[in-house]
Amino acid sequence: MPYERVKYYQTGSFAAGNRLLDREQRTIQSGARRSNAITCGHRACQGCGEALGARFALDAALSATGGDLIAANATGCLEVFSTPYPESSWQLPWIHSLFANAASVASGIAAALKAKGNTHTRVVAQGGDGGTVDIGFACLSGMFERGDDVLYICYDNEAYMNTGVQRSASTPPAARTMTTQAVGPEPGAPWGQGKSLPLIALAHEIPYVATATIADLRDLEEKVQRAMSFHGPRYIHILVTCPLGWVAAPEDSIRLARLATQSGLFPVFEGGRGDVTAVTKIRHQVSVEEYLRPQGRYAHLFSPVRRDEEIARIQARADRNIERFQLLEQPGPQDRAQTQAPAPTRTELSPDADGDATGADGGPGYE
Repeated sequence: MPYERVKYYQTGSFAAGNRLLDREQRTIQSGARRSNAITCGHRACQGCGEALGARFALDAALSATGGDLIAANATGCLEVFSTPYPESSWQLPWIHSLFANAASVASGIAAALKAKGNTHTRVVAQGGDGGTVDIGFACLSGMFERGDDVLYICYDNEAYMNTGVQRSASTPPAARTMTTQAVGPEPGAPWGQGKSLPLIALAHEIPYVATATIADLRDLEEKVQRAMSFHGPRYIHILVTCPLGWVAAPEDSIRLARLATQSGLFPVFEGGRGDVTAVTKIRHQVSVEEYLRPQGRYAHLFSPVRRDEEIARIQARADRNIERFQLLEQPGPQDRAQTQAPAPTRTELSPDADGDATGADGGPGYE
């Protein structure tokens, strides 16, 4: 074997020994010169996944642009807990938009910069699933269709958490919210509703689309940095846990995000120009029940009567994702005995002179 197998010392974890990471592989957050885009003083809940995701995403964007960045922020939890008037936790030029029009405001900023001959300042728009998947959907689709030079980041906590935990189009089936109570023969959020905005973004054939979670922050940083290497519309959809709305322990935020990916319920992938180009494989597959049980929003599936049919439907949903995105490795006889976690499989995209996605051979950046 031409290389040394990494030995995993900690039982039940994927922590590796034997080496220190090269400097270029270390996270932005590990450096003393990190930007601290969102600093202390905000009023996020304990264990808030959105605060964590936003810090890593914006710090990565600031790093990629040398600090030359403007952010437009939709109304929502992120805006409310970070900017109680007249205070702000943001350490970059930051503009608050309405619930629906963060994408349009960001497009306007990009257009104004272009009119002034400013070709170096970059623009990021951000919002939650309510302001992105629902209320802001038309503005976001318009931004994609026009080809505006904006990176849009959605922090998806799967409901309208800021206004009291109401269902959004990103709320998964069977989840309890204030507007989808755990009553009736099919309790919780209804089946057959909602939408997958990452796939809709991909259908717009924009240069870059990705999903990520707060369970793999290095992956999140890399995807934001990769997105900033492109011009034109780009979209990143980040799963962020919400202890309040998910009725879960604050210390479980990272674990739940990891279980969402390892069960197959939240596929992690990259794409461009209409096609999925890379997926992050499931390293240790778990059943959806392991993900559902720690969350009070799914408590009605287990008590007072266990609802096996509903749990099976959710498992089938995860299995479909696994098959659709080919999330499982197909190990050979030798590999089955190894405990090493497979590295994420990725087909790289790179920007061409026009800022479009291209492959290594200069052709389209997808297979």
